Amino acid sequence: MNQDVTYWIDLSKYDFDTAKAMLETGRYLYVLFTCQQSVEKLLKALVVQNTNNFPPRIHDLIKLINIAKIEIDTEQKAFLAKLNFYYLETRYPDEMSEISKQITKDTALDFYKNTKKILKWLKLKAL
Repeated sequence: MNQDVTYWIDLSKYDFDTAKAMLETGRYLYVLFTCQQSVEKLLKALVVQNTNNFPPRIHDLIKLINIAKIEIDTEQKAFLAKLNFYYLETRYPDEMSEISKQITKDTALDFYKNTKKILKWLKLKAL
């Protein structure tokens, strides 16, 4: 496997492990953020694998799917679109606080489980 692909896969795993740690400590906003990051990095591995180019510096999961030339179904696309919202580049504290209030343990667990499912599916494409 290409060294750059392996690099992105390793980062993806690290972020997903972090999502689990955040779930266990009740930091639910960061569960969603690290889930987004995990999927983003695995998609970047697939961009490298499928295009032989360094992935663009973007965070939009749908755009990365398209660049990686991966076909996804409607349900997967809808989930990725929801997960996109939780990329936290720079947000003001009041905005972060408001978003955090809306995320329950059940919401975080649901996103975690769906991320696990899509990561498993994407990893099959990285072989």
